[in-house]
Amino acid sequence: MKLRYMLCAAVATSLLVSCVVEVKKDPKAETKTEAKTEKTFEYEVEQFADIKVLRYQIPGFDQLTLKEKKLVYYLTQAGLAGRDIMWDQNYRHNLEIRKALEKVNDEFKGARDTEDFKKFTTYLKRVWFSNGIHHHYSNDKIKAEFSKEYLENLLKETSTTLSGEALEVIFNNKDSKKVNKKAGVDNVLASAVNFYGPDITSEDVDTFYKTAYKGPEGKPVEAGLNSKLVREDGKLVEKVWKSGGMYGAAIDKIVYWLEKAQGVAENEKQAKALGLLVEYYKTGSLDTWDQYAIAWVESTEGNIDWINGFIEVYNDPKGYRGSYETIVEIKDFDMSKKMKVLSDNAQWFEDNSPLDQAHKKENVVGVSYKTVNVAGEAGDASPSTPIGVNLPNNNWIRQEHGSKSVSLGNIIGSYNNAGGTGRLKEFAHDQEEIDLEIKYGKLADKLHTALHEVIGHASGKINEGIGQPKETLKNYASTMEEGRADLVGLYYLMDPKLQELGLVEDWQKVGKAAYDGYIRNGLMTQLIRINLGDDIEEDHMVNRQWVSAWAFEQGKKDNVIEKVVKDGKTFFVVNDYMKLRDIFGRLLKETQRIKSEGDFEAAKALVEGYGVKVDQAIHKEVLDRNKQFTSAPYSGFVNPVLEPVVDAEGNITDVKVAQPKTFEEQMKFYAKNYSFLPAKN
Repeated sequence: MKLRYMLCAAVATSLLVSCVVEVKKDPKAETKTEAKTEKTFEYEVEQFADIKVLRYQIPGFDQLTLKEKKLVYYLTQAGLAGRDIMWDQNYRHNLEIRKALEKVNDEFKGARDTEDFKKFTTYLKRVWFSNGIHHHYSNDKIKAEFSKEYLENLLKETSTTLSGEALEVIFNNKDSKKVNKKAGVDNVLASAVNFYGPDITSEDVDTFYKTAYKGPEGKPVEAGLNSKLVREDGKLVEKVWKSGGMYGAAIDKIVYWLEKAQGVAENEKQAKALGLLVEYYKTGSLDTWDQYAIAWVESTEGNIDWINGFIEVYNDPKGYRGSYETIVEIKDFDMSKKMKVLSDNAQWFEDNSPLDQAHKKENVVGVSYKTVNVAGEAGDASPSTPIGVNLPNNNWIRQEHGSKSVSLGNIIGSYNNAGGTGRLKEFAHDQEEIDLEIKYGKLADKLHTALHEVIGHASGKINEGIGQPKETLKNYASTMEEGRADLVGLYYLMDPKLQELGLVEDWQKVGKAAYDGYIRNGLMTQLIRINLGDDIEEDHMVNRQWVSAWAFEQGKKDNVIEKVVKDGKTFFVVNDYMKLRDIFGRLLKETQRIKSEGDFEAAKALVEGYGVKVDQAIHKEVLDRNKQFTSAPYSGFVNPVLEPVVDAEGNITDVKVAQPKTFEEQMKFYAKNYSFLPAKN
C-alpha cells in the first residue's frame, strides 16, 4: 500500500495514502530552502499544465561499497525494463499513441515555436507524466488543445502512422475515465484501464472469481493480481503476465537484471527473495508470489531494499489487478533509528486503540518502519511517486509474517525544499494556525505517515469466515482502508505517548498542527485538484473528505469544528482538539467494524454520503482563491541516472550519479533504451 500524492506542508499536513498520496506543493515559492547545505542543488526542473517536475538526490550513495552500488544499479535497470508494462496496463492504445507522438517530436522539421506545436509538446509531456492519455490523479482523459487536423498534418510530415481508434480517442469522448468507481454504473465497462477485455462486465469478474483458484485454506493468494481477464471462444480466461506470456518480452529483461542483482545480494535472505521473485516472473504463480512476499518481508538486514512487481490494485475498479511498480531504496540510518520506536511499540498502540476488543490483534507481528532514500523508480511509482509504502498487501502474510513500512525520505525532502507558504496563508484561519503549521507541520506529516503505514495498516483483524475487503467491500475497499489507516494516525497524533517515546517535544502542538491541516485539506484545499462540478473520485481524496466531513457533522452540536466566514472567505476552524480526537476514535472503531464484518452497505453509506459529492459553493470559492498562485498542484520527479564505469574487460568499477537536465531528455532516453513491448499487446 502506498502513501502517495499529497504531502502539502503548505496546504495541508498529513495526506495519507497507501498508500498511494500525491504531493502537491505550493505557489510562488516565497520561502527559501531551510537546508543551507543543499541550496545549490536545483530541485525544480520545469512546470507545464498542472504539473511541476522536480529532482531528488541520493544521500549516502557515494558511501556504498562497489558491491552495493552494483546491486542498486541492477535493481534500477530491472525496474526500468518493465516501464512499458505500466503504459499498456493503463490503456490499450497508450503505447501506440506514445510511440507516434515521440516520433513526431523527434522528427518534425517544421515551425516548433507556433502555438499549436507548443500545445502538442505540452500534451506529450502530460502523457509522459501520466504514463498514458489519462490524468495520473483524476483519471480523466487528458484533453488535447490542438486539433485532429493539426496532428494528422504532423503525422504526415514525419511519416508517422497513427490511425483508427488510437487516433480518434485522443479527440473524442470514448474511454473518458481510466478508472470509474462510481456507484450506479458497471465499473469495469466504464473504466478504460487495460486490465479487462473491452467486453468484460463487473458481473463477469464476480462470476469468474467465485470459482477461480484462491490458494490454500486460510492463506489466500491475491487472485487476479498478475493477469488480464478476457473472453476467448466464449470463455473467460486470464492472460498471465509472465515470461512467455503477456508482457513476456519486457519481463524477460526484468528477469535478466534481477538475476544479476541476485549475484551481488548483500546476504542469503536477500538472495533468496530475489530468486523467488525471478521464479514468480518466470512462472506467473501466485503461490510463488506469496513465498516471495514472505521471504522479502523477512529480509530485513542490509542497506539496500526494493519494491518490484504487480502490486497496488487502485487502478482496478474491482481491486484485483496490480499495477507494475518498482522502487529501489537505500537505508537512511538516522531516521530509521528514530522511526523504529513506533515499530517497537506497535502492540501498545493496538492495545490502546478505540477498536472493539474483538477486532484487535492479540499479537502485532513483525511491523517494521524505516526511512529510506530512493535510488530509482519506475512504473506506477514514476514520475508521480508515493512518499510512503507499506507492503505486502496480502492480509494473511501481514498478520503472520509482518510487513515493511518505509518513508521515502529524500522524496519528502525534495518536496519540502521546492515549496512555499502562500496557500497556507490563504486558507489558514489565523496566525496561530499558520505558526503551528510552519513550526510543526513537517513533523506532523512525517508522524502521520509513519502511524498510517506502520500502525494503521497493520492494525485490526477480519472476523473469521469473512472474505477479503476487495470481495466484501468491493469498489469501496481501497478508500475505506486508506481512511481507516488515516484515522489510526489521527487518533494517536493527539496522544502524550508520542512525547513519552521521544518522538515529539510538544505532543499537543504537533497534534493541533496535524488536525488543523487535515481538516483544512479534507474540506477545502484538496478541491483545487478537481474541476468545478466534478465529484471526487480518487480513493485518497475521497477518504480525506469522508473522514473530515463526518467529523464536522458529528461535532456540530459542540461546535468542535466551526465553519467561519471572514471577509467573504470560508475557513474551517478546530475549536476543541480533544473532542475531535474522540470523534476520530469513534469513526476509527466503525471503519474497523465495517472491514472486520465486511459490511458493504455501511461502507457505501459512509463513502457516498460524505466522500464523493462536493459543496459547489465552497469548491468555486476555493478555485477562485487559488487563482493567485502559479505553482502547479501536482508534482513528480525525474530519476537520477546511474552510470556504470567499466574497465577494459567490461567489469563495473564504479557507478556514478548524474541528473537529467530536462524532463524531455529523460523521457527520450527511456524511450530509446527501455521500449521492450510492441505497440499492441
